[in-house]
Amino acid sequence: MIGIQVHAQTPVQADSLHVDSLPNKHIQTEDLSKQYDVANLIKGIFYPNRLPPQRPKKPSGIVVIPNIASNPSIGFQIGIKAVAGRKLGNDSSTLMSVAATSASITTKGIIYFYVNHNIYTPGNKWNLQGNIVAAKTVTPDFGLGIAQPSNGSTEDKILANPGRKGRALNGQYYNIREKVYKEVQKNLFVGVGVSFDIRRDLHSKDTSNLTPYNIYSDRHGFNRTHYMANGLFFNVQYTTRDNQNRAYKGIYADAGFRLNQTWMGSTRGALQFTTDFRKYFSLSHRNPEHVLAFWNWGSYLLSGNIPYLELPGTGKDAGFHSGRGYTIGYFKGTKYNDAEVEYRFPILRNKFLSGVAFFHMQTANDESGTKLFQVWQPGGGAGLRVLFNKHTRTNLCMDYAWGKYGAKGFFLGLNEAF
Repeated sequence: MIGIQVHAQTPVQADSLHVDSLPNKHIQTEDLSKQYDVANLIKGIFYPNRLPPQRPKKPSGIVVIPNIASNPSIGFQIGIKAVAGRKLGNDSSTLMSVAATSASITTKGIIYFYVNHNIYTPGNKWNLQGNIVAAKTVTPDFGLGIAQPSNGSTEDKILANPGRKGRALNGQYYNIREKVYKEVQKNLFVGVGVSFDIRRDLHSKDTSNLTPYNIYSDRHGFNRTHYMANGLFFNVQYTTRDNQNRAYKGIYADAGFRLNQTWMGSTRGALQFTTDFRKYFSLSHRNPEHVLAFWNWGSYLLSGNIPYLELPGTGKDAGFHSGRGYTIGYFKGTKYNDAEVEYRFPILRNKFLSGVAFFHMQTANDESGTKLFQVWQPGGGAGLRVLFNKHTRTNLCMDYAWGKYGAKGFFLGLNEAF
């Protein structure tokens, strides 16, 4: 699913397979004409007797759907979402370029708009990744850490919030981010980038000074009503995924540093290290849609200070999908790690319907002595997939996920979580 986790879990190639992807014999025998997607369904309902054109049209890589979600933190969300995919140039090894946009509003006053892209130039010589976000937000706040009790001061106990009492922080959020990667060897890229994260008009209906957000902001030198976290990226990426929308096999790995810089307008300086690793195993040559997928995402503060709402945590990965079942930032710390496994399987022979089951574990540190990897919190769920565009492997994804402390939610989106 491409989406923005602030929604509560909520912000993507033709089949050009690589070295450790599916065998070449599978590429030759895969027949999309035997697959049935939403376009086939619409044609069968509205144009049942229309003959196929003598010169078939090039299939569209654009998909548009409603953007719907519901959970206690955001209320009910409605909007529209579009995803586009196209392979640039004539080189068969070129990965598919994708873009997405969405606009939505919720019954609790959240308004969210974003555009993002992941573009590979012909021959994968360059990879451009970026997004623009503008939002009126109501950000849920469940405290710092992994829900462990504190034996410290009153402020420490409120900040730890072991009962996960929910609060809300209203404000405006703007983000502009762009990374540019250069392929230095086959499938290996090095990149640089820049990000501007701006928060304005931050306020809470909770008039108490003793809220997790206020306590953390005061301790680490951030203004309660506004701040900026602007910085530079330096990354290394390795990918052999056969398809960004829905991989059958391959690896995706990205690791890099983010340096928030005061000369760029950042309120405080900081150095973070972030890792993203994904591995896909196709369990059947005949039905490669049987996939066991693994994902680990982590981010670690090495020095300096990060604003409270920018701390790594649930749903703070690039796609805003980690920790399904919990709202964004439900668990967070200066150091955070999420590990997930998902089984994907076809249901119908024509691939129109498929399903997934997933499980994840999250861990974070806090300011009361809990260390990273010391405590883990589980979550999981299951979902149904509808083949929306067989040419780009785009699925309409419907997931129901849950976790501890009563956390749960329904999510509708495009493409897999990872």
